Amino acid sequence: MMDTKVLDYREAPSHQFDSDTVRGVTGRVVIGKDDHADHFCMRVFTVAPGGFTPRHSHAWEHEVFIHSGKGQVFRDGEWQTVTSGTVVFIPGGEAHQFMNAGGEDFVFICLIPSGVSEI
Repeated sequence: MMDTKVLDYREAPSHQFDSDTVRGVTGRVVIGKDDHADHFCMRVFTVAPGGFTPRHSHAWEHEVFIHSGKGQVFRDGEWQTVTSGTVVFIPGGEAHQFMNAGGEDFVFICLIPSGVSEI
């Protein structure tokens, strides 16, 4: 029997991303293969003011929950404003990107299927 995992997401190891295509992003795998999660990986991303994720696409879908802050998501060919409590579904194969559109951290939770790169 597996142990139940309970922790503050900020305690999970963090990975910093800064380059020409991604700026001010911290990613954390909060539930993944190391936890014996057989179907999904849950990640939490924090995007600093002025920051953005890379615009990209891949075969799998994303389920996203906006935890806090104000941001914009590029999907379906246009930018849409998202805030705390917003949910976003991004189908596989669709180009997408997130950016911070406010003056405080923009935090979102992202689910991906197991078996792909977790971070």
